[in-house]
Amino acid sequence: MITNKTKVAIYARVSTEDQAEQGYSIDAQLDTLRKYCELYGKEVYKEYVDAGVSGKSIEGRYELQRLLKDAGNRKFHEVIVWKFNRMARKNVDLLNIVEQLEACNITFRSFSENFDTSTSMGKFALQMMGAVGELERNTIVDNVKMGMKQRAKKGEHNGKLPLGYRAVADPSNLSKRSKAVVIVPEEAIIVRKIFELYASGSGLKSIANELNHSGYMTKTGNTFSTTAIKEILNNPFYNGKVRYNRYENWSNKRRRGKCADPIIADGKHEAIISDTLWEKVQFLSQKKSFTPSRIFDGEFLLSGLIRCPKCGAAMVASRTRSKTKTGEIVNRLYYSCGAFRSKGSSVCSANSIRKQEAEDEVMNRLARILSKDRILKAIVDKINHKLTTRTLPLQAELEHIRSQLEQAESRKRKYLDLFEHGNVDKSFFTGRMQEIQADFIKLQAEKSRLEMELSEGNTSPISFEQVRELIHGFNQVLTTAPFEQRKTLLHLFIKRITMNTSKKIETIELCFDENVDSYFSSPPVAVTAESFQPRQPVKREKIEIAI
Repeated sequence: MITNKTKVAIYARVSTEDQAEQGYSIDAQLDTLRKYCELYGKEVYKEYVDAGVSGKSIEGRYELQRLLKDAGNRKFHEVIVWKFNRMARKNVDLLNIVEQLEACNITFRSFSENFDTSTSMGKFALQMMGAVGELERNTIVDNVKMGMKQRAKKGEHNGKLPLGYRAVADPSNLSKRSKAVVIVPEEAIIVRKIFELYASGSGLKSIANELNHSGYMTKTGNTFSTTAIKEILNNPFYNGKVRYNRYENWSNKRRRGKCADPIIADGKHEAIISDTLWEKVQFLSQKKSFTPSRIFDGEFLLSGLIRCPKCGAAMVASRTRSKTKTGEIVNRLYYSCGAFRSKGSSVCSANSIRKQEAEDEVMNRLARILSKDRILKAIVDKINHKLTTRTLPLQAELEHIRSQLEQAESRKRKYLDLFEHGNVDKSFFTGRMQEIQADFIKLQAEKSRLEMELSEGNTSPISFEQVRELIHGFNQVLTTAPFEQRKTLLHLFIKRITMNTSKKIETIELCFDENVDSYFSSPPVAVTAESFQPRQPVKREKIEIAI
């Protein structure tokens, strides 16, 4: 009697830290799971591998995304992993993934923990193991934070060093992990210049402009912005102090998680800025912080959407004031290059466009397109032509990546042979293998991204009726909503607005993603804050059009 074999999707993942510290190699995971499938007479449908990627979220894990997409298309019956934490680190993420698989009648199985979700006990075991795994991870995170706090209290630096400093081997400590922080003279000159300019009365933009004109660069090799200058002026590290826990839960809250009582301790490193200069700068900074911010008259719909024709930076709100012959003060509102406003004339020019002119052109062009099916159909036809031809460059790029992966494998075998025959020493071999493995991981991630993009179906023609429906909903909300909601809508669905060198609007790129229906749900005559709330999203492919 012939029976159909169970089709199994193998998923393997390893982060850089896992592989370095615990030896969770991809090859070992795959080999174990292949043998398991062979032993139990199961057919391996496909192997999905995310190399060098953290399991804290699904973002950037292209192979997991492909696996879930294939699961939705019922291409296999079971998913197996070496350990459940290969699928997700957080219990809630793990349970959500398993729930998606179960909705498609697909079983999730962990080899090491020996359970599958096709049984009630398996589901219970998954929930318990997931909770234990998350507790273990959180405990490790807490221990790391505790250790970093202790380092800070002892005056030792955590994380990346700021401009002006670098880490070197500590001559007083033979431990390989022990580092001493020393001053980089050429960078310290820049830091002192920033503090001295500010103390003499220069503003943030003026300092950034002077540094950029002089050709100075930040620690990461970028031009200076007002934000970068402010961070340097507020960093007590330059005054010989160590600051820690300035922000709490940064990965989720970002700058909203500012801590009211960070740790500040005397550091073991040498100060670049004297106490006198530091205190003077902090006094001036605090005094300026109480000065009211400049308030612009008018509502700027397109700030951040229009792109500078010279450097491509986002255009931001700007204002000029002038006096008429009668002595009346007139405010003129513009959109100006954000890079110029924050970094100065060495980076870009103002390239200003009048606010009213830009907004009228955008709104009028939208109205013309939204009201004429003939023009919209021509745009859709053009998009479809591009979509049908875009697979060729993607496939060519994918073939190039595959070729590079083969070359990386060949180099690995070459150095293994040399090492086995005693032709290279261990330290050289280890260094080269680490470099090759790092390149391999990057190439593998790019290969996964391209394969996912080619399999997503975004190259199939889009329907004119579908686009017309989207545009109709867009127009209704755009013409009836209050300013804040119109601005939100424009920022949600306009990808960018480009200007030409004559400072005229050139193209408006609209982007409707898969959740677009949640914003276009037959709005009522009077659009209120309550009625503007999103509906339950309807799955739909992303559509981009330029008008």
